[in-house]
Amino acid sequence: MGDRPVELRALLDSVAGQRGDPVEVVVVGNGAELPELPEGVRGIELPENLGIPGGRNVGIEAFGPGGTDVDVLLFLDDDGLLPDKETAELVREAFAADAQLGIISFRIADPDTGVTQRRHVPRLRASDPMRSSRVTTFLGGANAVRTAVFQKVGGLPENFFYAHEETDLAWRALDAGWAIDYRADLLLHHPTTAPSRHAMYHRMVARNRVWLARRNLPLPLIPVYLGVWLLLTLVRRPSWPALRAWFAGFAEGWRTSCGQRRAMRWRTVWRLTRLGRPPVI
Repeated sequence: MGDRPVELRALLDSVAGQRGDPVEVVVVGNGAELPELPEGVRGIELPENLGIPGGRNVGIEAFGPGGTDVDVLLFLDDDGLLPDKETAELVREAFAADAQLGIISFRIADPDTGVTQRRHVPRLRASDPMRSSRVTTFLGGANAVRTAVFQKVGGLPENFFYAHEETDLAWRALDAGWAIDYRADLLLHHPTTAPSRHAMYHRMVARNRVWLARRNLPLPLIPVYLGVWLLLTLVRRPSWPALRAWFAGFAEGWRTSCGQRRAMRWRTVWRLTRLGRPPVI
């Protein structure tokens, strides 16, 4: 977004410091001017903010249609940092060792406290962030994706703008036969934040949750999935303004187009269930 030039430069320096083959880098200014970039780093300035998935899709296409110029793409938040110099090599080794591996989700930890927030562990049993496992979704700001995934199932859903775009891609990738790993040994330092501090958060989360279900779930599971999330939202007792925004987004998700519907197979539903997260929660 162009408002963290110091943090961005630190991230780029940490990528440049990775051992092994150099990592080609593209920085997308999502409706913002870019600061001066290091030599060899490409920059793309978009005239308007396309949202998180829209901006990342532009970054994908910067490496050829569907990212075809490279085998793997890393997506890193501009205020993150790779503290370990072996991360890129470990990513290469992971994809080389497992032909079915489509996506890797990194562990995110606060640089000062070392704490990984529970919401940054992409599984229901999130009490031990140091345990790596197969998962059913991934973290948008700290991941690596085999570009063959994009070529097979398409990019991120641009109309989502913010929230749940990763799960939409993850479900499509899993339905196409790819696997997703959470790797605790692949670390991104990132300051601890609370996404709900944003006024837009509650509306986007609710709207996109409805779109996610309408786009991807078999018809019988849509009311179950959304009913569970409605109850969870009420149990968490958000403030009245937050709840009002949530219900506005929930209604918007039903009355507006969710984009192309490609319901997952029941075989994929069972696969998600075996991985510990059936698509009803």
